Amino acid sequence: MTSDAVPAGGGRQAVLDALRGAAQPVTIAAVAEELGVHQNTVRFHLDTLVANGQAERVAPQRRGPGRPAQLFRAVRVMDPSGPRHYHLLAELLVEALAETSDATERALEVGSAWGRSVPEPTVADEEQPARAVEEVQVLLTDLGFAPERLEADPDSRLDGAEELRIGLRRCPFLELARRAPQIVCPVHLGIVRGATDAWEAPITVTSLEPFAEPDVCVMHLAPRTEER
Repeated sequence: MTSDAVPAGGGRQAVLDALRGAAQPVTIAAVAEELGVHQNTVRFHLDTLVANGQAERVAPQRRGPGRPAQLFRAVRVMDPSGPRHYHLLAELLVEALAETSDATERALEVGSAWGRSVPEPTVADEEQPARAVEEVQVLLTDLGFAPERLEADPDSRLDGAEELRIGLRRCPFLELARRAPQIVCPVHLGIVRGATDAWEAPITVTSLEPFAEPDVCVMHLAPRTEER
């Protein structure tokens, strides 16, 4: 059932307007009488308004035997049911950052700062790189990258240690990454690098290849070699 399915004058906005126009908390029956609709219609819309934070229940004062009627009043908040345009906001922020002289470095720093706030895995073993790689894959999965382990590149080694590769089959900012990979991709790199640093993981992220193939980006990881 939606507001379009109820009689004219009995929609959700009408119920909210009735609450806003009342000098004090009102009952379902009072709202129904004012709007000329069934109490169940009012109750349905009130449940949604309460869930949205636009209305609240008020504890009634007991003045006699029996169960007192529920009272409701409007809450002064912005309407949460409107459209969202986060993609536009992301575009504006990326364009603004791209105009700076050190855009890539700043993007990497922003990603790293956020990555350091990622909670440490419940089960962590600083001596097991394989376990750390699994936790990185969990993080990437949660962020929507659809990661998968790729075969190691035998020609890519760091201090004699074979690098690990993770393919990213999806990108939560795909359109922006295609337009401004110098901004978006360092953010992704920074997130994982910041997280592994904060976890004191035995691996580190060495690089991220945007669109290494038409259908995959490749993240390179390697055992951490610096003193810890």
